[in-house]
Amino acid sequence: MFGADPMEDTMSALAVDCAAAPDSVRLPTRPALVLVPTWPAAGEGAHLRPTRAARLLATGLVALALATGLAVWTGSWGSAGPTSYAVTVQPGDTLSQIAAREIPDLPVGAAVTRIQLANRMSTGQVDAGEVLLIPATH
Repeated sequence: MFGADPMEDTMSALAVDCAAAPDSVRLPTRPALVLVPTWPAAGEGAHLRPTRAARLLATGLVALALATGLAVWTGSWGSAGPTSYAVTVQPGDTLSQIAAREIPDLPVGAAVTRIQLANRMSTGQVDAGEVLLIPATH
């Protein structure tokens, strides 16, 4: 199987004497490099076009800005609704009278409870000159 020299069968090499026969041996050639002009030299008047994703993003942002401006202008984004306000207890007032006068759309018991919760009161006793927070009703 193997010849006299074991290295001869496992390795093969081609030795070429280039000086002896320059015309008969052709070395592989590589393609020549081509210079590509950079952006400023590619065309002074060249315009860049945004990608589809960039155009969609810009359209969405403009639509969002218009919708926000319209909501603010029409007042639908105005105040959060009714707000709480303060009332000073007059001499002779009771919590039930204040509740009936200030929150007439609720039953007196529910209005008293709301006033007590809003003012962190443990009892229904009020004193003249005391300032009570009247919660907003929805």
